[in-house]
Amino acid sequence: MRAARLIKMVLLLQARPAMTAAELARELEVSERTVTRDAQALAEAGVPVYADRGRAGGYRLVGGYRTRLTGLARSEAEVLFLSGVPGALREMGLEDAASAARLKVSAALLPSLKDAPSAAAQRFHLDAPGWWQEPETPELLPAVAEAVWDDRNVRVGYRRPDRPEVERNLEPYGLVLKAGVWYLCARPAEERGDFRVYRLDRFTAVAVGEDRFVRDEGFDLPRFWETRAEEFARAVLRETVVVRVSPAGAALLPYATGDRGPVREALERAGEADEDGRLTLTLPVESQDVAYSQLLSLGPELEVMEPAGLRARFIEAARGLSQLYA
Repeated sequence: MRAARLIKMVLLLQARPAMTAAELARELEVSERTVTRDAQALAEAGVPVYADRGRAGGYRLVGGYRTRLTGLARSEAEVLFLSGVPGALREMGLEDAASAARLKVSAALLPSLKDAPSAAAQRFHLDAPGWWQEPETPELLPAVAEAVWDDRNVRVGYRRPDRPEVERNLEPYGLVLKAGVWYLCARPAEERGDFRVYRLDRFTAVAVGEDRFVRDEGFDLPRFWETRAEEFARAVLRETVVVRVSPAGAALLPYATGDRGPVREALERAGEADEDGRLTLTLPVESQDVAYSQLLSLGPELEVMEPAGLRARFIEAARGLSQLYA
């Protein structure tokens, strides 16, 4: 990651009088062009990195500059310890490294900030999986995480439901943990085209290569995931149903469907309530079967109007309930 690389570059220059671009590139495992860009970024951020020109030139810090963790404010120190996600780090095989890093940072803090780690840990805890789920850590996650951190190409076996297994050569850019499920954001190594998303629990094999790929500096993992997740959520909504909902049904509808965006938009498009106080909505749904299982939970607070086949299923369900409780 670039932020970690920039910090490492400052620490390297802090430990030595000067280093050439080639030496920095070798230590940081990047190209000399990337070293030049990183040095410029540090200078723009206020770190006094000076470039000596000529064959014997290189980079050095001006005026005995030293970076000190003791300059952290209390709020900054506490936020720093929120960056660790224990469960996710453990699953990626990084727990020991994270623990060592926290110890080093704790040792460098001022005495008045020594309680920052425990203060943060007692005020925030991330429990990523949803309720009533038993998340399984993909067996191949540590190998993929190693490749992501080292910018190494991977060759994977990938199997999707009802499709034959395929092999892919990938440039692994980033990992995402969503509701207890791990995803890899990567792009095909040969094509170097669009970035794609792969579920790690569908990987059947992972071979981490020796070659490193050059990251696209324009790739933004949080922005990419946000866009792709929204596209996916809308892509699965292939059909529509027309319903009448009571005020209570309208309030419960987002929770029944698990997707608040389309429901909110449908409510905004709805006209005035009818004489019974109900709104008529056109809802996008994944399928009639999914709509049946989701909307039936609202009981009398929702009436299906169209399509006729789905309405018939609700009528049959209502008759069955009436007979059961007669």
